[in-house]
Amino acid sequence: MGRKYFGTDGIRGTVNQGFMTPDVAMRIGLAAGKLFTRGDHVHRVVIAKDTRRSGYMFEPALAAGFVAAGMDVYMVGPMPTPAVAMLVKSLRADVGVMISASHNPHYDNGIKFFGPDGYKLSDKQEEKIERYVDNGVNDILVSSERLGRATRLEDAGGRYVEFAKATVPTGVTFDGLKVVVDCANGAAYKVAPTVLWEMGAEVISMGVRPDGFNINDGCGSTHPDLMCERVVATGADIGIALDGDADRLILCDENGRIIDGDQIMALITRNWHKRGLLKGGGLVSTVMSNLGLERLLQAEGLTLERTQVGDRYVVERMRSGGFNVGGEQSGHIVLSDFSTTGDGLVSALQVLMEISCSGKPASVTCRQFDPVPQLLKNVRYKGGDPLSAANVVKSIAAAESELGASGRLVIRKSGTEPVVRVMAEGDNEDIVTRLVDSICSEIEAAA
Repeated sequence: MGRKYFGTDGIRGTVNQGFMTPDVAMRIGLAAGKLFTRGDHVHRVVIAKDTRRSGYMFEPALAAGFVAAGMDVYMVGPMPTPAVAMLVKSLRADVGVMISASHNPHYDNGIKFFGPDGYKLSDKQEEKIERYVDNGVNDILVSSERLGRATRLEDAGGRYVEFAKATVPTGVTFDGLKVVVDCANGAAYKVAPTVLWEMGAEVISMGVRPDGFNINDGCGSTHPDLMCERVVATGADIGIALDGDADRLILCDENGRIIDGDQIMALITRNWHKRGLLKGGGLVSTVMSNLGLERLLQAEGLTLERTQVGDRYVVERMRSGGFNVGGEQSGHIVLSDFSTTGDGLVSALQVLMEISCSGKPASVTCRQFDPVPQLLKNVRYKGGDPLSAANVVKSIAAAESELGASGRLVIRKSGTEPVVRVMAEGDNEDIVTRLVDSICSEIEAAA
């Protein structure tokens, strides 16, 4: 069944266009309120947001929907996505909502849901919300005496700060470490520098002056160049770049060299394996993770299980297979001993702990394997299905045949925008580049 509103990570789109309007947001709040109203207890919903100006529009719209469905609303303001997952369980709430379009520009926004267990919703739950929205919500409206109420939760930031610090063993500090942290002018602009400073680090903060429009604008995990430059210029030990809702991160070492999610997962997986903490015999990642990561783990008797792109699918496999480390090359790292979703700050703390305890620089600690040459290109299309075109199908088949067992090819449509992502990897960089360019040319011609 095709879905109208939900993509790979909640609902997302351009503000005040299509379904990203306050009217639809209110109806989605009503629909989610119906889905999560079970029993006679007073029902609760936690609503957080990042720093986009449009959050001021969607927050009250969603709150109105939940109140009209009979739920009490706790609004926590700008807060990382993983904080919502934590607060849902901490407050014994029935549902959590994050208003964010993650790493997208300010003119987009989105809505992510978390169930009472702190996990993102299943496809079936999202489909139910869509049916409620499209089939009319008037029958969901409760009587006036059963209306919910809305209030601000003032200590949400402090709760998350203490939660994050508690993921590091007692006695471990970051004394002597100089850390650059780029908060992308997003949801973690207050809590991330606070956690790092309270853990003992010397903190150089970037991207901590949000104005409603500069979220992810030339900063954060999708634009880490300035962070890398600041690390080198200040002689910092490491750089941490979060995205707009802080559920993912990209690092750089003391030389300004990027450390992606694959390297971070490799470090944590191997470290936890040595300490007897690893569960599941390996880690879970997506089809986009580098072949070099898979080879590293195989050499140590560990497994890499791949899923389709999307951290929710990673989490589903982690839960079914008993894994406690998973994530994506893009920097979504899920450590289920601590959280039910990706948490950029908590993942960074695990890396800082290893650097602090080992006494080795980030360039040594975080360089876990040599990546296999990999190239990813995006091709925008206007409509239809360019992947079904005969020449595109033929080009993909030829590339798969040429790569054989020594490489991989991943072609997929984005779940949030009209883009086809073309990725190839193999031991020969020239062949990888040629094959990706060939496929992209055929897709452009078909689009």
